[in-house]
Amino acid sequence: MEKAPLSLAHGRHYLAIPGPSVMPDRVLQAMHRAAPNIYTGELPELVASLLPDLKSIAGTQHHVAMYICNGHGAWEASLANVLSRGDRVLALATGRFGLGWADVAKQLGAEVDILDFGREAPVDPTRVMAALEDDTSHKIKALLVVQVDTASSVKNDILSLRQAMDAVGHPALLMVDSIACLACDAMEMDAWGIDVLITGSQKGLMTPPGMGFVFFNDKADAARETASCVTAYWDWRPRVSPEIFYRYFFGTAPTHLLFGLREALTMLVHEEGMQAVLARHAALAEVVWAACDAWSAEGPLRLNIADPAFRSNAVSSIRIDAPHGKHIQDWLKDNAGVTLGIGLGMDSPEDPDATGAFRIGHMGHVNAHMVLGLLGTVEAAMQALDVPHGSGALSAAAKVVAEKTLG
Repeated sequence: MEKAPLSLAHGRHYLAIPGPSVMPDRVLQAMHRAAPNIYTGELPELVASLLPDLKSIAGTQHHVAMYICNGHGAWEASLANVLSRGDRVLALATGRFGLGWADVAKQLGAEVDILDFGREAPVDPTRVMAALEDDTSHKIKALLVVQVDTASSVKNDILSLRQAMDAVGHPALLMVDSIACLACDAMEMDAWGIDVLITGSQKGLMTPPGMGFVFFNDKADAARETASCVTAYWDWRPRVSPEIFYRYFFGTAPTHLLFGLREALTMLVHEEGMQAVLARHAALAEVVWAACDAWSAEGPLRLNIADPAFRSNAVSSIRIDAPHGKHIQDWLKDNAGVTLGIGLGMDSPEDPDATGAFRIGHMGHVNAHMVLGLLGTVEAAMQALDVPHGSGALSAAAKVVAEKTLG
């Protein structure tokens, strides 16, 4: 009788995708409670306490509107408040999500020009500057860019874009999607001259999906005066200056998400501290990259973004010969209790299902033993599947952990 293969997947499953991220037990426990009074008492006080913490993470002294939505909703909320039908928008794409935001602008009736930089390189500010210089009549109302594209994992230099805009004196709004990386990669909204910034609850903020946040300054709010795309639900003004509590959310508040978010912000801002949070993410990202560099020495595996300066501390997109990526994902799920991110946006005519790519999320509530264990199971998968790879990856990863913790 043939012996059935052994699975070692039983136990706590590790969702190592780039969002929803791993949630702390404290966040889950904070939500495990009866519904509160949605009119008075602790809930209004709790919501008021969220605002300064959210602003501190974003690096802004300006406004933040909260929505019950996912990241796509935050895209629409941000655009609806500043655009009218027929307005021109310049979208900078470095992967799937830059194109997605552009599509939402098109559906709102905007005329969208796209500068596509591919899936393996960041935005080139010189090309952006040239496009803005050509717009002598300043028809472009907004520049859309994703700080970190969750699919490609490229990280764009936002300050360089502001400098490019200022160099040619273009008045367009600089609008930035930081959904993938807020609280993982550095963000300085005010210092970098960002007019509108969006994010969601389910990645660096360690809370379940369901809340979107739109940060905006006074220049962006001035555009709201003439924005004909805005509707009652997406209007950000009542949400930042509500006459009564229910206007924060234009209806019933997302009560249990708010309890979870309050606990997550306490952990990030008031206990670990944001500088330490960012340093932890930077160190753990280097742990992943060290292992990938060792694997890539002999075999098809490589990081999608070659230059470390343009890699995100939240997510790493990895390329490998098809169909190895899909086989590694399946092996980890079935045998190690680990789920990797799919090769989202990495399809090609030769590989339409993107079986030659996968992603590792190293965002939110993660630490050294989680990342080292994840890397160990990836190496086990490559050994089990006879995928060629270089040696010494786990030693290289452990060395980074040791060096970073020496101070």
